[in-house]
Amino acid sequence: MQDTNIVRNLAIIGHGNCGKTSLAEAMLFTSGKINRLGKVDDGSSAMDYDDEETSRKISINSSFHNYNWKKYWIFLTDTPGDDNFLNETVFAANVSDNALFVVDAVMGVKGQTIKFSNIVKQHNLPTVIAINKMDRERADFLGTVAQIKESLPFNGVILHLPIGAEDNFRGYVDIASGKAYLFDGDKGGLKQIDVPDDMADEVATLRESLMESVAETDDDLIEKFLEEGELTPDEIQSGLKNGLAKSAIAPICVCSAAQNKGISPILDVINMYMPSPADRPSIQAKKVNGEPVEVQPQADQPFAALVFKTMADPYTGRLTIFRIYSGTLQGDTFYNSTKKTSERFGQLYVLEGKEQKPIDSVGPGMIIAVAKLKETVTGDTLCDPANPIVFTPPEPLKPVISYAVSAKKGDEEKVFSSITKMLDEDLTLQLTRQQQTKQVLISGVGRVHLDVVGARIKKKFGVEMELSTPKIPYMETIRGSARVQGKHKKQSGGRGQYGDCWIEISPLPGGGYEFVDKIIGGVIPQQYRPAVDKGIQEAMEKGVLAGYPVIDIKVALVDGSFHNVDSSEMAFKIAGSLAFKKGAQEAGLILLEPYVNMEIRVGKDHVGDIMGDLNSRRGKVMGMDSMDGLEIINAQVPQAEILSYATDLTSMTGGLGSFSVSFSHYEEVPAQIAEKVIAEANLGD
Repeated sequence: MQDTNIVRNLAIIGHGNCGKTSLAEAMLFTSGKINRLGKVDDGSSAMDYDDEETSRKISINSSFHNYNWKKYWIFLTDTPGDDNFLNETVFAANVSDNALFVVDAVMGVKGQTIKFSNIVKQHNLPTVIAINKMDRERADFLGTVAQIKESLPFNGVILHLPIGAEDNFRGYVDIASGKAYLFDGDKGGLKQIDVPDDMADEVATLRESLMESVAETDDDLIEKFLEEGELTPDEIQSGLKNGLAKSAIAPICVCSAAQNKGISPILDVINMYMPSPADRPSIQAKKVNGEPVEVQPQADQPFAALVFKTMADPYTGRLTIFRIYSGTLQGDTFYNSTKKTSERFGQLYVLEGKEQKPIDSVGPGMIIAVAKLKETVTGDTLCDPANPIVFTPPEPLKPVISYAVSAKKGDEEKVFSSITKMLDEDLTLQLTRQQQTKQVLISGVGRVHLDVVGARIKKKFGVEMELSTPKIPYMETIRGSARVQGKHKKQSGGRGQYGDCWIEISPLPGGGYEFVDKIIGGVIPQQYRPAVDKGIQEAMEKGVLAGYPVIDIKVALVDGSFHNVDSSEMAFKIAGSLAFKKGAQEAGLILLEPYVNMEIRVGKDHVGDIMGDLNSRRGKVMGMDSMDGLEIINAQVPQAEILSYATDLTSMTGGLGSFSVSFSHYEEVPAQIAEKVIAEANLGD
């Protein structure tokens, strides 16, 4: 294993279409890792290689690669910028030491930019900001910097000032050293020049600002800066490195990934200023007895790693991907402390896009894959059996949109088994059976997310799933009380059927169902009374008003009669069912609908629109709060009104809004809506 100090681990993060994958591609090309500069648009990128990624021209999975640059070994994770695949970015941020945060010089800071920057901030990642697409029409470097300083949670400071923009983007000035460079050739070369005369004043002002920002991160530097008003280039570099390691400063660089301009300077910045795994704070974990423990990110410590992703590879089978936090891996066995079991493994790999390269020696900061583990899944901890610890895995994002799923044609069982296999790979995917509606639901982060799942199971397993709007799991209950008779009498030669019961039915709010035996004497023999209860429960499941289950009722069996020959359990079961249906109608049936708790996170500018929209959906706002620059609206809304909310919220907030949903309670459906639901249900029958 090489020296941990020369390892860098970083995630490339930013909003959709800002050029993250193109930047990763240019970094690999400039470093000599790949010999051709691929493009996302024509499907030749080394990082976006999945069929769905190349057809949609977006990143769907986090993809991994590595390169060497001037004796340093850098591990890259390219993350998606689409909300449908946000979980990939969250998990990547959780296991990365640094972030290369990309902002589009034309689009600037958008709602999604803020959302992704908050993920970086929540994980306290040292961040270098790359303003990309400086070659494009309307590229505005200083305008974008102003937006970054105003809207993002980074202390951004200009490190590279562009020379020219749009078609004239031809170089940059390194503010720390005061040197200027022109881009030379298409392989990332540079040619040093004097700082252009018309930029000298601006460079001097920015250098003053850089020195001040750097000095504020260190007591010794601030003292010298206040006394002398100047820092040496070495002190600026040392201050940048220390400030970045503490996430107290975020250097801003410039580039055009598509034209491979400004890439080698960014590679230098990563080497010089980003902290190595050994420079990062210790990692919190727990011993198997629950006692907290700190894991030191050093090669000479006991081995410890976290499994953060599982992928199905068409050639090697299931790939388990893990981040090594400490130690070096010896032997051919993992100890999985989460499962309390050992697993033998074969070849270890470093991931290089869609390829896997065998590797023998691994250590802190590295992202490694191994094939065909049987027990280990995402979230498990792998460690030294002599020093068992458990990392707390990141929580996957909860699904916010659900559809009824069925087989488009062919085998239903094969469709559901195929989806089940995808659950290991995609933790934001859920498959559930809705008891009331008898539908199987597939839930995810967005419609695009579920469409991608459908496309993948079609390719991998040769089956197609069909999505449809799910039925709402309505319920029925009663308003009042009733005393009724249920009598089943049938004579058809030979032994007949006879069951006779009287029940009292009444509401039981929040109580589900209660059956009380109040029979005095033997008007109904003991062996037949449970049959009455069973008949009532079966009738409740099928409903009376619109076929939905009946809840929250109390039934007392109070009287009845029997026949010595013709009575049976079946007869009393039918009698109980008849009594219930009659009693429910007399007591006054009403329809109930599910309400959900919603936590909606949006910017201040969108609060009014969201409130108005919630009112139009019959929602009730329960309260508001603020966190991380966002407004949090808590509301209760009928489930029927939010089936397409994920798409609607994106439209209303330009991608900045997000929300979570959990079941709350049932409430009576307004009469006008109830009539329509009941009519549709009975029409369906």
